[in-house]
Parts: sequence; C-alpha cells; structure tokens
Amino acid sequence: MAKTDIGPPDFREMLPEVIKKNYGKWKYHEIVKPGVLKHVSETGDVLYTVRAGSPRLVSVDFIRDICDIADKYCDGHLRFTSRYNIEFMTPDKNKVEPLIEEVGKLGLPVGGTGKCITNVVHTQGWIHCHSAATDASAVVKAIMDELYDHFTSMKLPAQLRISLACCINMCGAVHCSDLAVVGVHTKPPKVDHEHLHALCEIPTTIASCPTGAIRRHSDKEIKSVKVREDLCMYCGNCFTVCPAMPLADPEGDGVAIYAGGKVSNARKPPMFSRLIVPYLPNNPPRWPEVVSTLKKIIGVYAEHAQEDERMGEWIQRVGWETFFRLTDIPFTEQHIDDFTHAVETYRTTTQFRW
Repeated sequence: MAKTDIGPPDFREMLPEVIKKNYGKWKYHEIVKPGVLKHVSETGDVLYTVRAGSPRLVSVDFIRDICDIADKYCDGHLRFTSRYNIEFMTPDKNKVEPLIEEVGKLGLPVGGTGKCITNVVHTQGWIHCHSAATDASAVVKAIMDELYDHFTSMKLPAQLRISLACCINMCGAVHCSDLAVVGVHTKPPKVDHEHLHALCEIPTTIASCPTGAIRRHSDKEIKSVKVREDLCMYCGNCFTVCPAMPLADPEGDGVAIYAGGKVSNARKPPMFSRLIVPYLPNNPPRWPEVVSTLKKIIGVYAEHAQEDERMGEWIQRVGWETFFRLTDIPFTEQHIDDFTHAVETYRTTTQFRW
C-alpha cells in the first residue's frame, strides 16, 4: 500500500532505541532524586529520564535550545508530558548530571516527580482566549515563583496537582485537580444593540445560551436581543457566536479557587473539585491574593495530611468544616449548591461531612 501523509505518523518511529528494544519489558522504575527517573528492563537495560519544568507558551528559539540539549545528550530524543514538562531520556548514567547542568543554564527547574507540585496545566488566558476572565500564563508564573521549592523537592504528603482555567468552560480540565484556579465572570454580557444585527445571527445567538437567558428584544423596531440577568451564568457562549455581546469586564472578572479533585483511583475513586473561594480580584501582574491563598492552603495540607494522602482524601477524612477552619477561608452562601437543575447534587445545608 502506498505511503500517504494522512493521519499522524507511527509513534514507534520516534522512540529511542532502548525503548524500542524493551517495549513492554520494563520491570520497575524508581525516582533517583527529584526530577530524575530510572527505568529498569527485564533485559537489564536501564533508561534515565530527566524531567524539567517548562512554560506552556514558548518561542522557536526556546525549542531550538532544548533540541540542542537533546541532540547532545539524548541522541536527539525528548518528549513533552501532558503537563508541559520536558523529559530528556538517555541510557547513559554519566550524561545525567551534565544534562541537568545544561538544563539549568536555560533557567529550567528539574523536578516534578514524586511527592511534589507538578507542572501547572493552564489554558490560554488573555493571550488568545476571547472569553477569558483572568490570565493564565501570568497567574501560573506568579504561583510557581512562590511554590518553586515544592517542584524541585519531594517533601509534600503526596503528589499535588494544580491547574488553571481562565473561564468556567474549563478547557484546562481543572475540575479534577487537587487545587484549581478558575477565572469567573460576575456580570452578564453587554449587548451592543447598534451593531448586533449586522454582526450576529439573532436565532443562533439565542440558541447559544444554555440557560435560555437570551431573548429577542421586546421592541420590534430594535433588531437585537436582551439578557435576563437572573438566568445568565456568565459562560460566554453567546460571545463565541456573537462578537456584539462582550463579556469581559475589568471590575467584575476575577478568580475562584476549587480544591479536592483527582483523576487517580488509588485508595479512593476519582473525585471532582469543590468550590472553596468564590471570588478573588484580578490584580496583575502578580495576583497577590490568589498566590497567598494557595500558599496558605498548601501549607496547611503539608502540615496536617498523612503520608500518601491526596488533598481531597485529606479533606474527606477531616471534613470540610475542619478544612475551612484550618485554612481561615470564610464560608459563604456560594458554597451551598442550590442551582435549580441540580437534581443529584442538590445541597441546601452547611453540613458538608456526610
């Protein structure tokens, strides 16, 4: 059959030789030190992996620099993890320390393995996303500058995953993270009645709203729409299809924090995150309120959780009341789930532990 360029290439063509040779034969692995993994095969072959943290948004020059390191120490092989870590793989133990030194010259931390804070998954933020309520890269930079030592060491009770989504559409999958930062809008979209009829299809705009908050304008002479504020949940779907309904607001937009989620099913089933801080203001460039809140939560978790206990597992053990008390987070009405359509999760009580 003739070779075509349709579809992705066969991943096996890109594997290092030692991985091709031992595919499906790996016996065990261990963490030599923070950021360095050692995989041992049934054949006796050994593979060392050096994991370095990296920003999500990078330049072509940055990619060339890390490729030069891979050419020098790893026969041209490297990989990016799902959390934007860069992993350099080599079977030669003598290349590990020189490789770490080269990575350090680029200003990249080596770590993210074991009982630590892994690299932060985040969305586009103000750089690209049209519905963002907060920035992504800048907030993550501010957070990890304060939590840097937790990436390069393994002193936490268990692995701690932090994720950030710049709006509640959550394309960053933050709903299953130990700690999640979510951008939130608190004001409904502003309707540009003058230009809406020329920029948007009114039926499509009305249909885009999942809660039915958008209706035709009551004045038949005005070819536009109106928004029922009591039904609007600030999702931004309308702005996606209609640029005459901007949602961003410098005063109303802010940040919420969630906690207690995880994807792993070790010890306990996967869990969704729960709201713990309903609103913090956007204060660029360092977001001090967000950073200090996360730092306080992580400090309390590190002090009180048992070994190998994830954030959500610790909260379940001690109860939400104790969590709020230890972290000094005020309990507000936003913590009560009283959404009209919440049939399964309807909660109108302050008793969290049950």
